[in-house]
Amino acid sequence: MGILDRVTTLIRANINDLIDRAEDPEKMVKQLIQDMENQLISVKTQVAAAIADEQRLKERWQEAERNAAEWQRKAELAVQKGEDDLAKEALARRNTYAQTAAGFREQYEEQARQVEQLKDALDKLESKLNEARTKKDLLIARSRRAQAERQISETMARVDTSGVTGAFERIEEKVRAQEARAKALSSLDRDTLDERFAQLEQESELDQQLAELKRQLGQGPDRPGLPPAGGASPGR
Repeated sequence: MGILDRVTTLIRANINDLIDRAEDPEKMVKQLIQDMENQLISVKTQVAAAIADEQRLKERWQEAERNAAEWQRKAELAVQKGEDDLAKEALARRNTYAQTAAGFREQYEEQARQVEQLKDALDKLESKLNEARTKKDLLIARSRRAQAERQISETMARVDTSGVTGAFERIEEKVRAQEARAKALSSLDRDTLDERFAQLEQESELDQQLAELKRQLGQGPDRPGLPPAGGASPGR
């Protein structure tokens, strides 16, 4: 593959597509830029050589044309002097130089076209290289982010969330059971003490109610004129 073919392939390459299809995008974009830089150096070298060849062909073409013109002048001089044989030889030389000039001119024009193609390829390659350099950091960042997202997804896919959730539920159930037992024990201690005081208060209240009932029935000790219940009258 010639230099122009290789350069054309690089120029036509879609950088984004190349990166997306690459197994290692970061490595791919760096390699792509390296290839472009190498080809750029090669194209510059060939452009310089082609321009030099173009200039040499032009000089030889122009030199052959000058020689053809000189032998044309000599042929005319020979005719003027009546030297037909010399005129024929001069015309033969003129024809040879004219043919040579035509050949060099054709080569020069072909070389000039190739030089223009190389210059155009050089400009496009430089533009593509600048584009790749500009996009390199962005493409690498995109690639790294995509890799990170893929790794997270793969990690999450391997995690058994149901097992983790079930374990947390069992732990939570044990904690609730412990809290219930602690609350029950605390309640029992408090209820025993409260019940004792409540019983004392209830007995005191019952004593008061009994005393009140006896008083109402005339059996209380604080009613005047009545003997105590079951006792003899005073003074006897």
